[in-house]
Amino acid sequence: MNETLKTIAGRYSCRDFTDTPLTGEQIKTIIEAALAAPSAVNRQPWHIIVVTDKALIEELDAEGMKILAAAQDKTGYERIMSRGGKVFYNAPCMFMIASDGSNYASMDCGILSQNIALAAHSMGLGSVICGMANIPLTGSRGEEFKKQMQFPDGYGFGIAVLVGKAKSGKAPHEVDMKKVTYIK
Repeated sequence: MNETLKTIAGRYSCRDFTDTPLTGEQIKTIIEAALAAPSAVNRQPWHIIVVTDKALIEELDAEGMKILAAAQDKTGYERIMSRGGKVFYNAPCMFMIASDGSNYASMDCGILSQNIALAAHSMGLGSVICGMANIPLTGSRGEEFKKQMQFPDGYGFGIAVLVGKAKSGKAPHEVDMKKVTYIK
């Protein structure tokens, strides 16, 4: 198996990061891998915001937990509480991907996020693609947070990827061949 296939097969969703910050070189390498992602008609409907400000990540986390705690459906809140009570799992770096909302933007931002996750794993870092990063952006402080993170005008949440040194590893999920149909 070649190195690319090993990286794909070995990547897992990390939900326990150390406080160790990423280096500038690690961030640059991940950004370069992200920006190599293909997009429909090469429109590149994204803007990547690299958040390493731990205080801001903690503020976003607290706001997300507040919103989850107030929700009528407590499933999300209980799930996060069972995993340590942190929406962002103590990650030292968040790659917030803003989307221009155009026709294929959600797919394109997803491809870009996968490039980030695979690049991080290939570098010995943990990552988790995090749709829950949208939660604090939907509350009363959402516009304030978008302004702090310098979302470009007209852009909204696309997806986020949390990256850092993993406290512990785990096996990737099992592949389910029942999810495949062959038409011959």
